[in-house]
Amino acid sequence: QVQLVESGGGSVQAGGSLRLSCATSGYTYGSYCMAWFRQAPGKERERVATISPGGGATYYDDAVKGRFAISRDNAKNTLSLHMNSLKPEDTGTYYCAAARHEYGAWCHRLTYEYWGQGTQVTVSS
Repeated sequence: QVQLVESGGGSVQAGGSLRLSCATSGYTYGSYCMAWFRQAPGKERERVATISPGGGATYYDDAVKGRFAISRDNAKNTLSLHMNSLKPEDTGTYYCAAARHEYGAWCHRLTYEYWGQGTQVTVSS
């Protein structure tokens, strides 16, 4: 059974930092692209960052580039998102997701098939 469980969300003031974690099980973690998505109230879910199966290639949405860092530990089957210089517009529910990697494909262009339940991040001004 595939499981992705996020943790680490919370409330923080603008300019602060948070670290999200995602614990996974039930699939071959090292063969999958991993990603963080978020959804703000009343808005569509959007991709935040992706990372390749080996961790060597990352992608960031322009809105978070330079402030967020995605990383993974393939020995522990975990995914992290370090968020710095948080802004009120970063508020939303953050989800980790997994997509089986296809040779030659970019992780940020794949359709993600496995999802966690989400963790809430609230940034106040």
